[in-house]
Amino acid sequence: MHGRRARPTLRVLAEDLDAGWDSPRALRLLADGAFDQLHPLSELRHPIIAKAVESFGADPDCDNYVGPVFASTTVPLLEIKTSQWRGGVGKDTATGVHWLVVAGLAKGDHQDHDDFYQRVHREDETGDPTRWLPTERDVRLLRQESMARVLTEWHLAVQAQMLNALRIVRAGGSTRITIRHPPPDKGNFALLVLSVTPLRDPGYQSDDIDLEVRPTRSQYAGGALLWELTIRALISLSPPEQGWDRYKDTFSNIAEPGYWATRVEELEALAERNELAESVPGRHSHYAHRAHLAGATIRGRGVRGLCGVFFVPTQDHEALPTCPECAARLEELPE
Repeated sequence: MHGRRARPTLRVLAEDLDAGWDSPRALRLLADGAFDQLHPLSELRHPIIAKAVESFGADPDCDNYVGPVFASTTVPLLEIKTSQWRGGVGKDTATGVHWLVVAGLAKGDHQDHDDFYQRVHREDETGDPTRWLPTERDVRLLRQESMARVLTEWHLAVQAQMLNALRIVRAGGSTRITIRHPPPDKGNFALLVLSVTPLRDPGYQSDDIDLEVRPTRSQYAGGALLWELTIRALISLSPPEQGWDRYKDTFSNIAEPGYWATRVEELEALAERNELAESVPGRHSHYAHRAHLAGATIRGRGVRGLCGVFFVPTQDHEALPTCPECAARLEELPE
């Protein structure tokens, strides 16, 4: 599950990398201890971190490092360097992850007290170099980043599947999409049925679309991951997702003739850039049952407004104009 790509420990970030950053933002977050806002740590813009990632990437055959750090005998380390920066990278044999555990500058022809090699030598002889090793907090953040990476890859895969399905039905028809569980070794997660029905009546033309979401197991129904899948599928097809009508597990929308062919082109452009389609915020605030609204806001679930529109209550409703149909139906309700 974890990638082998090199990443810095939190200790390295807090103690060793006090200079060399492309932006002062990282230093501010480090000073505040806001490590959760820095991830993914392997993508932080610092020369020695970039060198570590370049030296230990996804393919072991492409590993590129200077050699062992001879001054470190207690903790085996591999040396990397770029310009004046030096670093020591250790491998976690259990996970395959490479950790940048110590870093610094080469100074004074390696005679300076703060020289990288002098520091490593002192720690090895009179200190405790095991303190450099990843802590439980490092491992916990690694797990979070790994899960985020798996989910991002899953979202991209779902979007690619929606693109392929839309290619098939854009002019009319129906197709099925099998969604794997993230991670995929858990098997199938859901079955989606996508249908487009062209309507060509005199004076009215449209291409109606339906998306049915069926979990493969009953325990998946109503879960957060199924909802995440639903939103990703709707955003891929036609944002805003609030504009879809819902009846049980089927979502419906209406578009002008030719829209779905245009959406295929837009998704193809996103696929080329390896980007996810973005959600479009709702344009009106809707009235809904207060209890449903409160729970949905916390859990990110959709609710149905009085007008019948299915929406996700994530925005400040006071900043949006009131839905006129919701307002009209509210007036019709008994006191």
